[in-house]
Amino acid sequence: MSYEKLLACKEAVRKKTDFVPDVALVLGSGLGGFADNIKIETEIEYKDIPGFPVSTVPGHAGKFIFGYLGDVKIVCMKGRVHFYEGYDVHDVVLPARLMGLLGAKILFLTNAAGGLGEGFNAGDLMLITDHVSMFAPNPLIGPNLDELGARFPDMSEVYKKDLQDIIRNTAKENGIELKEGVYCQLTGPSYESPAEIRLLQKLGVSAVGMSTVNEAIAANHMGLKVCGVSCISNLAAGLSENPLSHKEVQEAADKAAPLFTKLVTESIRKFK
Repeated sequence: MSYEKLLACKEAVRKKTDFVPDVALVLGSGLGGFADNIKIETEIEYKDIPGFPVSTVPGHAGKFIFGYLGDVKIVCMKGRVHFYEGYDVHDVVLPARLMGLLGAKILFLTNAAGGLGEGFNAGDLMLITDHVSMFAPNPLIGPNLDELGARFPDMSEVYKKDLQDIIRNTAKENGIELKEGVYCQLTGPSYESPAEIRLLQKLGVSAVGMSTVNEAIAANHMGLKVCGVSCISNLAAGLSENPLSHKEVQEAADKAAPLFTKLVTESIRKFK
């Protein structure tokens, strides 16, 4: 991806709004209803931004929402794009980079994920404390965008501890059970095999999905503070008798939506 392409997308957005967000939020599968809590200033559909990748997955609306959550200025990505949709990985992370260029200093990532941590159940929420990225293409491959960050960025604290503490304390204050663990992104779109899940368990992974890590790497590269929460939408392959389906993922996410909404809303209010 060229820096010029990013700037062209930024210019297209700026023709529609001069809103400068403090926090960027990416909503995962089935979690788009959160956007109902935002006092909306402007909505921009991805298809109206020249060169911008468009979501093709059910449950991903495909638009930016600019507005207020309390007195925090937020840009919400209602629907993301995934590597498995056939996009180049640089296009997959373009939205996260764009939100940073628009002014966001914090990126809050959410997703629906398969649970493989001990004691995990469908409907649980998990604070992402770290990730495993070796199975998905690194979005920094290719010429470095020096305008955004260094060639070899440090990855020792991608998910900032101060933001983790805020989310952790918010869950405690609101009586929300919050698991914690390491998230791993695989490419998808097929779900993992039982053998792959056993391998991930040996690597210390607690949740697995098809997004998030690409975005976290790109955001960390350009200096954004990153945090994330997974909605455990199903038990991973081999841990349940039921075959995995996208319908199951959406149903579990819908069930968890009220707690998720509460956790994310109250946490972002404290990000000021």
